[in-house]
Amino acid sequence: MGVHTGDSITVAPAQTLTDKEYQRLRDYSVAIIREIGVECGGSNVQFAVNPADGEVMVIEMNPRVSRSSALASKATGFPIAKMAAKLSVGYTLDQIPNDITKKTPASFEPSIDYVVTKIPRFAFEKFPGSEPILTTQMKSVGEAMALGRTFQESFQKAVRSLETGFAGWGCGPIKELDWDWEKIKYSLRVPNPVRIHAIYAAFKKGMRVEDIHEISFIDKWFLTELKELVDVEQFLVSRSLDQLSKDDLYQVKRRGFSDKQIAFATSSSESDVRSRRLALGVTPTYKRVDTCAAEFEANTLYMYSSYEYECESAPTNRKKVLILGGGPNRIGQGIEFDYCCCHASFALREAGFETIMMNSNPETVSTDYDTSDRLYFEPLTVEDVSNVLDLERPDGIIVQFGGQTPLKLALPIQRYIEENKMVSASGTGNVKIWGTSPDSIDAAEDRKRFNAILEELGIEQPKGGIARSESDALAIASEIGYPVVVRPSYVLGGRAMEIVYNDKKLIKYLATAVQVDPGQPVLVDKYLIDAVEIDVDALADSAGNVVIGGIMEHIEQAGIHSGDSACSLPTRTVSGQGLEVIRSWTTKLAKCLNVCGLMNCQYAISTFGEVFLLEANPRASRTFPFVSKAIGHPLAKYASLVMSGVTLAELGFTQEVVPKHISVKEAVLPFEKFQGCDILLGPEMRSTGEVMGIDYEFSGAFAKAQISAGQKLTSSGTVFLSQAHLK
Repeated sequence: MGVHTGDSITVAPAQTLTDKEYQRLRDYSVAIIREIGVECGGSNVQFAVNPADGEVMVIEMNPRVSRSSALASKATGFPIAKMAAKLSVGYTLDQIPNDITKKTPASFEPSIDYVVTKIPRFAFEKFPGSEPILTTQMKSVGEAMALGRTFQESFQKAVRSLETGFAGWGCGPIKELDWDWEKIKYSLRVPNPVRIHAIYAAFKKGMRVEDIHEISFIDKWFLTELKELVDVEQFLVSRSLDQLSKDDLYQVKRRGFSDKQIAFATSSSESDVRSRRLALGVTPTYKRVDTCAAEFEANTLYMYSSYEYECESAPTNRKKVLILGGGPNRIGQGIEFDYCCCHASFALREAGFETIMMNSNPETVSTDYDTSDRLYFEPLTVEDVSNVLDLERPDGIIVQFGGQTPLKLALPIQRYIEENKMVSASGTGNVKIWGTSPDSIDAAEDRKRFNAILEELGIEQPKGGIARSESDALAIASEIGYPVVVRPSYVLGGRAMEIVYNDKKLIKYLATAVQVDPGQPVLVDKYLIDAVEIDVDALADSAGNVVIGGIMEHIEQAGIHSGDSACSLPTRTVSGQGLEVIRSWTTKLAKCLNVCGLMNCQYAISTFGEVFLLEANPRASRTFPFVSKAIGHPLAKYASLVMSGVTLAELGFTQEVVPKHISVKEAVLPFEKFQGCDILLGPEMRSTGEVMGIDYEFSGAFAKAQISAGQKLTSSGTVFLSQAHLK
């Protein structure tokens, strides 16, 4: 207790309650709901159970659906909010059919024959100065969920679904192994985001289950399960890959170990492990979520993987497309990308394709069982995506809509389908990544290739360079002059991005914020003081047609991350000449990169009216939902159809729409959750959401956006103004 439910690792069904305790909680819940007077709809009751003597205390009761309702719905396949809505208009539970079984009514309490694990994702690195301690105030920014036949399997899958650099629990480079005993014990005693890795380090250093339980009060059942994973790792380390039998691999995979973990333990490569596994016939099977523990057949194709012998997936030979989601919400990659994934599924299903969604986020609409024809609730890794591709063999794969997560998978997936000469199940051709090619995406991300393209097109960008060492960075900064913007390449949400004003600060940045080496270059660019930043969203088809979706002007000056800056559509202060340059450069760049689908470009306009391109992303950006709502055109829907071969002319979207009304987007910032951090905005994104205001006047739209964001607008008081003087 003492940690907010949103920040806690959650497991279903309950693993440590006795049957008697479980039934008591059910009875208490019903009694409380009836006593409060809830006539229909969802409710949430939270209890505390003393593991020593079974004493039960009620913490709180909410006569409404709660944040855990979404998790419970995804965990069981029982759509609580949907049922609550029907109950509110007069239905009774026995009158509402179960969508998944088509045979049982909603009055059948769901039961499951698998284990679900939810692990929250944190972003304390975005808020330096705030202490990474978990309390009764929620601080997580997202969560990942995984399903497996055992706790060990679902737990390992959930860890790698977090996308924090771990291929599972343990069996990899873990920095906590370098901690001293005092730091490990502190991390076990005080709830914090890396506690599960401290448990691993404690086991590796020889602590027993009883010792860790005494310090952390985590139930011995969970600790025993985790200790067994450490023992399995030791078994793997003691053998070479060739020594692992078919039964060995089955036992290891049933405990959730990824190919990457096995490769680490056996000093081999991930591809070698996959080849060995496939040669022995060790492949995953897919089970359906059915709400009734297999008592009735499931008609809805909501699936998860496990290593058993019976597969319930039953793939079809229809023309189909696999859409890769964005994984857990995080700062810089949130529901804006899920919006795009959902619209793609809706549009392509309407166009006659069988749509397949793959994602690991329980908070999103994309993982509703009825958003797509088929849902795979799986981690978004090369291994897991390859497994689904082997089974489904879709005509197309969409990687543009899920943010950086699927983009990082694009090149390895491309290699995999080419090496295996994968033919689509429909027989209409080879499996392909739809839309902009992975090579074009890489060209926009790779600074050296991108610079060459801009030079060829005559597009200006701020002076800068690529640093692969501290001396490189200092030399570039000396040549272009301070202040400079420094950041690692291949990032989203401005991660580790900073404005630096002198050599001392640059050296400190390189030592603390990033690891700079030849394989992980740092970009050093001239910072344009007092410049106006512009966001452009565009759409292109395979015939080379490009249409500007919207041009947005940031209200904060350049240097504030676009996700934290308010912006206006249409622009307010940009000259007609500046807009024409922006339109021309965006069109030329989209054609040069052979963009098919969405593209976002960011520009800066100096105080002298000079236009500079900051970056281009041939994928969905977080601004596309805002632009779509501002102009009244579903750009993500258009983009998905364009990727399937439809032209913009056939969609009737052939020219930029400049609305008569004003739309303002404002960021929602969570600083009250992170005491002690600096609240000044900079190039690293820290907002966790956004709102939108619309009016025929800018002032009205801006005021609506501020009110919606929870800002208190005062009409009187004292204002402090200061003038900065930069040398």
